[in-house]
Amino acid sequence: MKIGTIIGALGLGGLAVFIGQMDAIALPGGGNEGGVAAGPDVIVGNLPDFFRHGQGIWGGITYVAYSVGTTSCNIGNQQLLWNPNPQTTHPVIPQGIYRVKNGVIQQIGQSWVKHGFCALQENLCGACTPVPGGCPEVLGVGCSDPYSASLNGSNLKSRWGINAATGVYSGTYANPATPTGYPTAIRTRITVPKNDLDPTLNTGAKYVVEGMYIQIQDSTAGNSGNNASYRTFTVGSTYSTTQGYPLTVTGATVQMIPAIYYWQNQHTDVATRDYDVAGDGRFIVASRAFLNANGTYHYAYAVANFNSDRNGSYFSVPVDPSVTVTNITAVAPFNHSGDTASNAPWTSTNTNGVLTWSCPAAASESAAHSIRWNTMHTFEFDANTAPTSASSILTVGIYKPATTASPATSISVLGYKPTPFIPPCAASDLNCDGVVNGLDLGAFLACWGTTTCGDVNSDGYADGSDLTNILANWNP
Repeated sequence: MKIGTIIGALGLGGLAVFIGQMDAIALPGGGNEGGVAAGPDVIVGNLPDFFRHGQGIWGGITYVAYSVGTTSCNIGNQQLLWNPNPQTTHPVIPQGIYRVKNGVIQQIGQSWVKHGFCALQENLCGACTPVPGGCPEVLGVGCSDPYSASLNGSNLKSRWGINAATGVYSGTYANPATPTGYPTAIRTRITVPKNDLDPTLNTGAKYVVEGMYIQIQDSTAGNSGNNASYRTFTVGSTYSTTQGYPLTVTGATVQMIPAIYYWQNQHTDVATRDYDVAGDGRFIVASRAFLNANGTYHYAYAVANFNSDRNGSYFSVPVDPSVTVTNITAVAPFNHSGDTASNAPWTSTNTNGVLTWSCPAAASESAAHSIRWNTMHTFEFDANTAPTSASSILTVGIYKPATTASPATSISVLGYKPTPFIPPCAASDLNCDGVVNGLDLGAFLACWGTTTCGDVNSDGYADGSDLTNILANWNP
């Protein structure tokens, strides 16, 4: 599988190139390194608008549902099959909503998938070599195909049975049964808790919507690393029980870059790493650590399963036992509409120098609340010590069993962790070895008369008053 490396250290501002029109931005590193790919290569060229489907109450929580329009582009050098039947040779389209609030990114909503059935031959992404016919079952080279927001909110099917890494799926929808009494308005669409959009509860929050295409030929050609794009949007203040909040797309569609990278766009200290599991798909892990108002530090980690079929089972961060950890949380989007995956909260343990969040035990793979493809979980905690640089090993466990083709059982990436707590040195203990003795006296005398070291009493100079302090605390 050829999946290009996304440049994690760069913000999104300075590297934009334009494809087709001014409401689409493409960035390097999405999978074909900015050139024309060999074989079919489907991307999301535009996310033009939203459709509002209204609200529904489930489990005592009010949810609102949306769908987003997606315009696909075939930027490869071969045609892409778009057959409605057999069902395995057309793309499927998941959608999701993400929020950056208080310095942290979370995925707050996800949809089931739209199955492609017809490809128009338009030219959003450049010169199109069209396939003739009223509604062809092939997307021509260079051609684009728009799916409206309302269309992407109708007749959606379960994600189960789809291998996002290979583009292969069973060919049967195998939809789980909708629970009795489940609200029709929010079924299968991007389902978001109302409170996660309420402007009065989310002051300063920023939002993005993401669309993705998955198709077997695209994956076989090694072009699956650029299949997701995102776009920012704003939330209106007027709420309707039949429509929810109005959402308005803003800026340009950021082509071939998944939504997790918007966090780095907003906060340049975010460290982002991607990892391709041998014989499988990609995980993307982003981390950030920053100072809280009370003097502690907040640590946040976003683990996005871009297109791994094997899913994520746990996430761990090294934390020295001397570090005090509080406010441990884990956030994931709602599995809804009768999806077989549970919403059981992840559990956490902090033992033997490792803080670990784990997927709860489940009766089967399909029932587990694992980190599934095109889904992101966020893990957070506070600590009483500052972070190291982004060079500590973070580990993501792989849920499904290893195979010969995909033997890994976990992956490791670099990210932030708290530094071990070091107690302050005793007065006059210049070398911090726990005693005040001749070593400290020697170090002080080497500093005599300077302003750069040996200043025990913090008056700006290494002088007689500091010598008096050392002798008063002498403890060899």
